[in-house]
Amino acid sequence: MKKLSVLFAAVMLMATVGVAKAQKVAMMDYEAVLAVMPETKKMTTDLEAFSKTKGDELNKQAEAFQKEVQAYQAEGAKLTEAQRNAKEADLQKKQQSLQQIQTTAQNDLAQRRDTAVKPIIDKLNKAVEKVAKANGYDFIIDAGALIYKGGPDATPGVKKELGL
Repeated sequence: MKKLSVLFAAVMLMATVGVAKAQKVAMMDYEAVLAVMPETKKMTTDLEAFSKTKGDELNKQAEAFQKEVQAYQAEGAKLTEAQRNAKEADLQKKQQSLQQIQTTAQNDLAQRRDTAVKPIIDKLNKAVEKVAKANGYDFIIDAGALIYKGGPDATPGVKKELGL
């Protein structure tokens, strides 16, 4: 019985090694390919322009708010208690509005980025899939996740597929 168990274990070990050797694995530098894609460069430029526009608008509103606060601080002593309370309430509302506008701008930027990056990622993933099928790779692993890099590199093939 003991011999049968050892024989079974040896057969399973050989079968496992055979299956592992049958699979082809390659690596690729996903981030490097993504960074050199023209679509990524255009998206980055567009997002930077959008961010700058929104930032400039926010800065103008923030400067106007600061001037209003400074004016209040300069003449606050001349106002009655009721006028000061009304002005402070108005300034708080404006500050909250400014914070809301900033939050909305950040959300708009994130949404634009997510919307713009999806087709780029899809295109890259399709190219990776084509290269994997063309070369018989069972797996393509991101090179950034590897401790030791040996074996085939699919990065040049993916770049070629994308025309880079």
